[in-house]
Amino acid sequence: MLFDLDGVLLDSRKAMLATLAGVATAALGRRIMPADLPPEALTAPRVEVLTGLGVVDADAVCERWWSPSLAAAGAGVRLFPGALEGLRAIKDAGMATGLVTLQTRDRLPWLLPEAAFVLLDVTVCREDAEPKPSPNGLRLALDRIGTDPQEAVFLGDTVGDIRAAQAADVTPLGSGWGYATPAALTAAGAVAVLDRPTLIGPDLADYAPHSMAAHSAMPHAR
Repeated sequence: MLFDLDGVLLDSRKAMLATLAGVATAALGRRIMPADLPPEALTAPRVEVLTGLGVVDADAVCERWWSPSLAAAGAGVRLFPGALEGLRAIKDAGMATGLVTLQTRDRLPWLLPEAAFVLLDVTVCREDAEPKPSPNGLRLALDRIGTDPQEAVFLGDTVGDIRAAQAADVTPLGSGWGYATPAALTAAGAVAVLDRPTLIGPDLADYAPHSMAAHSAMPHAR
């Protein structure tokens, strides 16, 4: 069972908006507030958002300023209610778990609580594979776990997440509490859109063509 991080397990909406605004402020030399960001700020690639604000060479700017800005803005991020309990229930059911995120690996220790991190058999980060909507990250996670795509589901919160799952032949599920709207996730092809994080649990495996219920968790292979 695979998960995105932001907008799925981690409530980081305010932190991400503040990070975008902080990076733009540093690059442009004038104060940019979260309210100044476009409506699609959380669902469009960050480079596109920053370029639209007038930032030159947004890739280099992100390389310099993103982690410091996120470290400051992300002090208050928390797991969504029910996410930790859901991960525990999945592990108790003997299922393997994986994280496929656009975050870099060095940020995970200060974004993701240790109690959740230890419940993940595999973590695939930005530097490990081409970012979603490429399916490469999901394929890498499944390969490390040793799970067939037909046994897997991926819970994501953006159109890119849904398209990545489709391209990897993994059942795409939508996080209705995340960044994209439920309607956008449905239109993108999500098999189902969950309406609350307390639904995270072993029952999600039932959406896969071949249930993972009998698949044992593998040793950690982050």
